[in-house]
This record gives sequence, C-alpha cells and structure tokens, in this order.
Amino acid sequence: MILILHDNNIIREVLDKNQATIQYDQSIKLIESFIYLAKTYPDELLIWCHIDIKDDLNLKAINSVFHHKRVMASYHPHLNYILSNKIGYVDQSFYLKVNKNTRFTTWLSTSLVGGVHASIVNKLSKSITNKSNFDYFLNSLAKLGMSQGLFCYSEPQLLKRLTKKEMKTKKISEYDLYRFVREHYKWFWVYFLTLSDLVYNRKLMLLPLLKSLFYKQIKKDFKLSEISIQSNKSLCKDKTVDVIIPTIGRKEYLYNVLLDLSKQTLLPKNVIIVEQNPDKNALTELDYLTTQNWPFSIKHTFTHQTGVCNARNVALSQVESEWTLLGDDDNRLEDDVIARLLNAVCIHGVKAGTTVYIQPNEIQKYFVTAQTSFFGAGNSLIKSDLLDILKFDKRYEFNYGEDNDFGMKIKQLGCDVIFFSDIKILHLKAPMGGYRTRFKHPWESEKILPKPSPTIMLLNKSYFTDEQFKAYKLLYFIRRYKSSSLFKNIFKFRRRFLKEWQVSLKWANQL
Repeated sequence: MILILHDNNIIREVLDKNQATIQYDQSIKLIESFIYLAKTYPDELLIWCHIDIKDDLNLKAINSVFHHKRVMASYHPHLNYILSNKIGYVDQSFYLKVNKNTRFTTWLSTSLVGGVHASIVNKLSKSITNKSNFDYFLNSLAKLGMSQGLFCYSEPQLLKRLTKKEMKTKKISEYDLYRFVREHYKWFWVYFLTLSDLVYNRKLMLLPLLKSLFYKQIKKDFKLSEISIQSNKSLCKDKTVDVIIPTIGRKEYLYNVLLDLSKQTLLPKNVIIVEQNPDKNALTELDYLTTQNWPFSIKHTFTHQTGVCNARNVALSQVESEWTLLGDDDNRLEDDVIARLLNAVCIHGVKAGTTVYIQPNEIQKYFVTAQTSFFGAGNSLIKSDLLDILKFDKRYEFNYGEDNDFGMKIKQLGCDVIFFSDIKILHLKAPMGGYRTRFKHPWESEKILPKPSPTIMLLNKSYFTDEQFKAYKLLYFIRRYKSSSLFKNIFKFRRRFLKEWQVSLKWANQL
C-alpha cells in the first residue's frame, strides 16, 4: 500500500505500508505524481487522503474495502462532489442519489479519501485528457472504468468517524462540466444538458456548449478484464441454493424448467413453486410435482391470490439455503448455470448477481461483466441472509418496476449487484398462461389516464436526484412528442402531456 497525503492538488507526504516516507518529486503536480507512483509501484494499492483528516483514515478497513484489484472507493461525509448536481440532467442511472450511510455503488468520486489499485491507473490514465484537477481525474477514472468492469463505491468505512471539519470541495466550472459530459457521454447529451439548463435554470449556456465541441468522447480502448479478480471475502460456505419460481397457467413451460434444474451440475436443495389460480374452485394442475421423482425437494404452494410480488414473497419466506436463485416459469437453463453463477458471485465477493437474460433470436449487446443499476427478478442469485430484510414491494403489483426496486433495496443495504456477461439464462417470454384475469388499477377510472405508469413514476421519484427526475420528464416529453399525432401543435400536446403527468404524479404519491 502507498499512502498519499495531500492538500488538494499538492502532495504533502507519501508513505508506504510501514509508514516509512517515500521520496517524490515535489516540483510536479499531484496527478502527475499519482500516475508516477502507479507506474513505479504497479502491484500496490494507492490510497489518497487529505492531510487534515489523516488521523481519521481507517487503515484497518483497507483490506476489506479493497477486497480485489478492481475496486475503486472514495468517501466524503457530506454530499460534496466536484461535479455539479446538473450531471443528473445527463446521467439517468441509479448511481447519483448516493446513500452516505453505507457502501453505495456510484462512479462519483472525491479526493477527500479513497483508493484504487495501481494497475487500474496504469490502464486508464492515458485515456484521461484533463489532468489539471485531481477530483476531475478521479471522477473521469471511475466513469470510464465502471462500464468496463471497475467496481466503484462511496465507502464510509474509509473513515474511523465522520469528520466534523469543513472539508468542502470546490465545484468545477460550467466549462469543465460541459467538457466532462462531452468526453464521457454520447454527443446527444451535451445538447440535452444545454436544453435542460435553458428549461429549468433559464440560462443559455452557449459558450460552454461551443467550447465543449472542441473535445471528443474518450474511447474505451482498454480492457480491465486483463486484471484478474479474486475477492478475499468469504461469502460462500456450504454453497447450497434454493430456486424460487412463481407460476400461473404455464404447466408445460414449468415442467421444462424443472427438467433443466434436474440436470444442473450443482443441484438446488429446494425448488419453491408458488402456483396461482384466481378460480376459487380450482385445484393444482401441476400433477408432475408428485407423480415424478425429482433430485431436489419441491415446496409447492397453491394460492388463489394472483400477483407476482406476492408470489415471490411467499416463496422467499420458505427459503432454507445459503443462496437463492430467483427464477421464472418460462426460463431455459444450461446444465452448469447455477454452478457458474454461484462461483462468479463468490469470486467477486458480492451478495447479488444477475445474468444475461435474452429471448430467442435476440442478440446479446453487452459483453462486459460490471456493476449494473438493473436487476432481473427472473434471473438473479442473491445471498439468502438479505431476505431477513428484503421483500418485493406490493405497490408495484400488476405493473412495472418491482424488480429494479428490489435491486435498489439491495444497494441501499450496502451490497452490490453485478451483471455477469458470460452467464446466460434464456427467457422464452411465453404467451400468457390461462387463468389470468385482467387487473384493473384504480387510476384507470381517471378521465385522463396517467402517463407514464404511476409505478415507473414511483421508482424514479424514489431513486433519482431532483435533476435526474427533471431530465426524465423532459426526455419523456420529447419522446412522446416525436411519436404524437399532435406533432405540429406543440402547445396542445404540452397541455395534454402536463395533465397526464400530473395524474401519474398524483397516483405515485398515493402509492
């Protein structure tokens, strides 16, 4: 470990793991020294800390925080990042509304205290063009690396206690913000940032926009997969897995899922099936659960109450094993999926992992194992101890968003969700089975129907920053307007849009 004590952009002291002083060139800036130290000590972890809080640095937590080489973590006890909150106009991921009370997945970084392995710096530093400010450099490092398999966090464990000192970070200028957007996002977003500034702040940022056009989006011509991962965390003990499957009217499809599970190289301990049928006089149609021998225990619940959130919660309450695979009744699984998925979460030291989940004839588009803001309720593995706290939110029942809400609840607990690009579960997306009755939402009686769906509105209100939520509204307006029959009459369309939006917002607040 190399410890770099600094005062903003000036290095004050460099120490090794034994607290011995390392000589450095005092004539060069912090960033250049940081890159030089990474090249000089390519197998070391680089820790940075503002010299005023060096006594608050929690060195005992370093090994658990940086549990493999591809972890980058930093922390500021106050919501104080160099990037303006206006980055939310551009970034529509669930990474910006940071929970400061626990480890939280985010690429937002701070120079106050943090760390990253030297091998990461050596891979990415050549791509970062703006090296005038250490905070800008760190945010660029994290933003570029995250999509390519760098695991980035806000991590309160880096400090022994939350310092009460006023350690403020100076925000970058509007010019640098626009430059950051131009360098790290597709070309569209710098124009959308300008539009958002005009709509919500009544400012036309023409000069920052024009200056940003002289820069190009940074190419991700590096491969972090070459830096191997082996977490020092011990999350896998007995390596047992239960599989939960909600089902309704898909007898044949479910049978094929059970056949796939019976061929797994790592067999599940229990397969927990919650069968729904709204017909009060109906009985189970899944006769093969008892007439056929299966190499695992089957826990079968038959209920007349429909709803996938309720069904999953009923199943989750019956879990016994160390890990839980969330499944669906129209999946197809290769023989080694469970074994590979369990091995992957153990290697990465995480409590939740999700797979590629594509339909027949669909082409996989993303091939990097990385953090994700999405969660698949039909293709994810989670540590079962999370189920003491987590349940699917019934406010999303019979609508959209319950899976991403569940995934965000995992993150709010300080855990991570990793997308494994080399593990695939096929989703047949079977036609709706029998015994399904159309659920009528209370908002369907409104004279003006809500748009977007109130549950999507609820999801975004819960996990977006104010700027992200405003950007979502503007984007939704543009997309709807482009496809509207009122395309030539923007004023009439706007009036209708705002009425639909307000109805959706009303019901989201009621939910």
